[in-house]
Amino acid sequence: MNKLFIFFISSFLFLISTASSAVEYKLPDVNGNIQSLEQYKGKWVVVNYWATWCGSCIKELPDLAKLHEENIDSNIVVIGINYETINKTQLKGFVGAYEIPYPVWLSEEVRETPLGVVPVLPTTYIVDPEGNVVAGEAGVITKQALEAYISKQMLLEKYVKYNSKQNS
Repeated sequence: MNKLFIFFISSFLFLISTASSAVEYKLPDVNGNIQSLEQYKGKWVVVNYWATWCGSCIKELPDLAKLHEENIDSNIVVIGINYETINKTQLKGFVGAYEIPYPVWLSEEVRETPLGVVPVLPTTYIVDPEGNVVAGEAGVITKQALEAYISKQMLLEKYVKYNSKQNS
């Protein structure tokens, strides 16, 4: 419970610096094809910055994979953005060895991305269905914390829509 509370508080604090639109963000995938967050508009997108050498990143891979797989036909998708200098063959081998089921894109190591800063690895951002960055977390994240945050936001959205209809 304390970890969940810390996630919400840190998400709120991180949100202060992350209120931006993410749909214009484009990067190559492991096959060299340019991908865009715009293709996921209408879904919640969990964007995770990671590297193959990062032990904490590897620790959270199972949770991210499970979140992606359990929601593949739903409204949540995970995208891993590899944040290191590595050749595509090595990266593909790593993705295969760890059985990463979600899309993996490549990024140069830059301090600030279109989603916000990447102070440490791993760093995770949540993009809402409209393409806005709504939260972020520096450090290891869990499937449970991500699901709790997204569920809370979805309920809040339903509540706001319901009240808007009632007041019309």
